[in-house]
Amino acid sequence: MNDVLAVTGLSRSFQQGEVTIEVLRGIDMTIAPGEIVALLGPSGSGKSTLLQAVGLLEGGFEGSIRIDGEEAAKLDAKGRTRLRRDALGFVYQFHHLLPDFNASENVVLPQLIYGTPRAAAEERAASLLSALGLGHRLTHRPSQLSGGEQQRVAVGRALANKPRLVLADEPTGNLDEATADRVLGEFLRLVREEGSAALVATHNERLAKQMDRVLRLHEGHLAPAV
Repeated sequence: MNDVLAVTGLSRSFQQGEVTIEVLRGIDMTIAPGEIVALLGPSGSGKSTLLQAVGLLEGGFEGSIRIDGEEAAKLDAKGRTRLRRDALGFVYQFHHLLPDFNASENVVLPQLIYGTPRAAAEERAASLLSALGLGHRLTHRPSQLSGGEQQRVAVGRALANKPRLVLADEPTGNLDEATADRVLGEFLRLVREEGSAALVATHNERLAKQMDRVLRLHEGHLAPAV
């Protein structure tokens, strides 16, 4: 079976005055269908830059990124948008929920954009949020939810369109330790139940060990954690 993600020779540098800063240096990595991989590294190590590249959110990269067998470098802006919509889901450190929409509507909206009929989208949202322990909070807006509940909604939104690959950037970094453990546990359980693969950036080695495989990013290079 083809890898969900195949990255080859991925590099990214930034220019600060006369100084060139190499953030990523020839990254090679693959993620198999259904595999959950932790991307471990301290703040500033380039984890977010790597996720932005894989998520097709930013240009200026060298190398190859293949998502579900499709070479991103060959796509124009419209094609990258389509690939993000059809194959990827995103969870960030801050939930970025739409404040004027309730929990269910935040999960319904990406499905409507995808083209899912409203009734099916609402059923899918209710199912996901119930699986995350929020079946009684469907009509609550983000301001009426706790931080952990808001992040659970963000997880549901990321999985709404059944993505092949979920990209999570410090998804529990804004939560206290006990809440982070619960949210990550629910995230990992639901991702596995949905059959998606995931790349999860974190600086927390304890949380990283709960995943199938751990990679460490250090000085722009990627290697298995030891």
